[in-house]
Amino acid sequence: MASVSARSTAKAGTKTRRTPTKPTLVIVESPAKAKTIEKYLGGSYIVLASMGHLIDLPKSRLGVDVDHEFTPEYLTIRGKAPLLKELQKAAKKSKAVLLASDNDREGEAIAYHIRGALAQKNEGLDIKRIVFNEITPQAIRDAVKEPMALDEDKVNAQKARRVLDRLVGYNLSPLLWKKVKNGLSAGRVQSVALRIICEREAEVESFIPEEYWTLEADFKKGRYSFTGELVSFNGQKVDLKSEADVQTVVNAIAGAPCTVEDIRDSERSIRPKPPFTTSKLQQTAANRLGFTSKKTMQIAQQLYEGVNVGATRIGLITYMRTDSVRVSDVALKDVRGYIGEHFPAELPPEANAYATDKKAQDAHEAIRPTMVAYTPESMKEYLNKDQQKLYGIIWERFVASQMTPAKQRSTAMDVAAGTALFRVSASRLVEKGFYKVIKLLATKEDKESTLPEMRMGEELKLEGYRPEQHFTQGPARFTDASIIKVLEEKGIGRPSTYAPIISVLLERYYITRENRQLVPTTLGRKIHEILVDSFPDVVDTGFTAGMEQMLDEVEESRRDWVGALGQFYAPFKKRVDDIMETLQSFKGSLDEPTDQVCEKCGRPMVKKLGRFGFFLACTGFPECKNTKSIPLARCPRPGCDGEIVARRKAKGRGREFYGCSNYPACDFITYFKPTNSYCPKCGWFLVERFDKKRGSYKACINPACDYLHSQDGEHGNDD
Repeated sequence: MASVSARSTAKAGTKTRRTPTKPTLVIVESPAKAKTIEKYLGGSYIVLASMGHLIDLPKSRLGVDVDHEFTPEYLTIRGKAPLLKELQKAAKKSKAVLLASDNDREGEAIAYHIRGALAQKNEGLDIKRIVFNEITPQAIRDAVKEPMALDEDKVNAQKARRVLDRLVGYNLSPLLWKKVKNGLSAGRVQSVALRIICEREAEVESFIPEEYWTLEADFKKGRYSFTGELVSFNGQKVDLKSEADVQTVVNAIAGAPCTVEDIRDSERSIRPKPPFTTSKLQQTAANRLGFTSKKTMQIAQQLYEGVNVGATRIGLITYMRTDSVRVSDVALKDVRGYIGEHFPAELPPEANAYATDKKAQDAHEAIRPTMVAYTPESMKEYLNKDQQKLYGIIWERFVASQMTPAKQRSTAMDVAAGTALFRVSASRLVEKGFYKVIKLLATKEDKESTLPEMRMGEELKLEGYRPEQHFTQGPARFTDASIIKVLEEKGIGRPSTYAPIISVLLERYYITRENRQLVPTTLGRKIHEILVDSFPDVVDTGFTAGMEQMLDEVEESRRDWVGALGQFYAPFKKRVDDIMETLQSFKGSLDEPTDQVCEKCGRPMVKKLGRFGFFLACTGFPECKNTKSIPLARCPRPGCDGEIVARRKAKGRGREFYGCSNYPACDFITYFKPTNSYCPKCGWFLVERFDKKRGSYKACINPACDYLHSQDGEHGNDD
């Protein structure tokens, strides 16, 4: 009867309802990426973000069964359950799921855990993996057309890394709690980086500078003036140890004619550098733009995930975690087309080839613009200043990498004055080559200098001598750029970990950043001392590099991760247990007595080391819990009896500044660290300043005082 009724209803012309087509669910890591990809795929797709990992090891316990093949115990991360349920609910309404997390170990693990969670609630659901190197319409559509299975080897490599780090951290941290201070922690890779920084600091402190002098002479020919440096005297290489040595030379050649003795011209070819890898991008951004490695990666992530350009959303660069300089054929065709149109004379006959480091995984292309036509100038109105700068150097480096070399002609002229020989150098580009696109990446060394036409034996007018005292420079403290370079050279960490390594050490207050230099704290030195004495193998650079290689071999299916961890763990755990029993306690050894008295109970206060540096605490703890910041200087405001202390903004871990303890009654602040010295002219305190020309120096904080004062001093209201 039902079928007859249905047929008669249909004959009567009543429309039948169509079952709506289920969409395909795409899961990415970040909302910004989701927004960009959803615009590319259209209405038959729903794109949601997992916000990174949803499932991980438990936070409050080891979570690894060391007796049964190091099986990890995975749990939904606290606070992430509602998001996971939302994804499961969306998957139930979808015909298929595409997991589009980042194409690296962490991304593969995120996809693996999400697949497991979705499959539990949606049996038989088609769940596949898609990967892409750039977020452009074509790359996303191509990826969607070719979904694939998850890479189990990559998942195992991440699992091995996570378990290894957990085994090290969860065994070393309790040791530090018991022997040094509660709340401390030690990581596998971070501890090695801390060792490198501490050992460099020891070199810096032990270095004894030696005095030496240079002597320059200013010459003139017609309207041209140029300077030469003394290179030899009496036929010997110059070695001026004191001002007296300089005077000996000057006296010996006084009145002697200055004649051109030799002129040598040479020409060299300067090849463009390859496009950026992660480490080279972080190093260049630190040196040229003053960016920390963390800031560089944050901005690169924004450029990769997409920015609004008019009505469209565009991913401007390829994936920013890579150790390869490889470039796709499509990108080569794109950049060569651009160069051919705008710089035809600088287009080489064949594409320039660059060798990727042997230690590189080569999983991703180099960092490059997704489209060369998106020039820095054309993107200027859509990017903020920091995005403009970073995108500019990425674009310049990539386009330059496929242009012809530059040719530089150098002239070295030797000028004889008695038995002294001065050398004048000049260089200029005779063919600009790739330098035609270099703007942000230009350096002082790229500037040209010229000499007038000269002939042998020609006499020059001596304008005068310029002796200058110098001191030998010891090893430099590490910066973000130089520590990343060392980590990369030693095979410690991977492109995704360089920035987090530095961030973790800063957050734990094992190091501080002073004038862009990384300096170990008292706490950091103590941790380093204990770890090096007790676990020399674990914090050895060779061991750590070997562990990174092991993880690579697991990913390439050439190594069993369970067996590798088994070889490491048994002797490591035995060593931890032995040290726990035998190592003396250092608790309280970092505390210092002071002459300060607690204003609440009258007991003396002690200088203690906390998570964010030293502070004053009452010795009556726990009965009296009074603490306060350590005063660094007197407040200079007339009529104010407050003291200058270190402060941070209430929300987050903002930039540290120094303000009056009487705030808000007194709103004096400065971003320069006070010293324990006061100005002899006005009595205000001196602060630590730094610039490239003078290095570190002290200056008066008073804007009205000229005692070593720079006009850009910061002080005033805390806004």
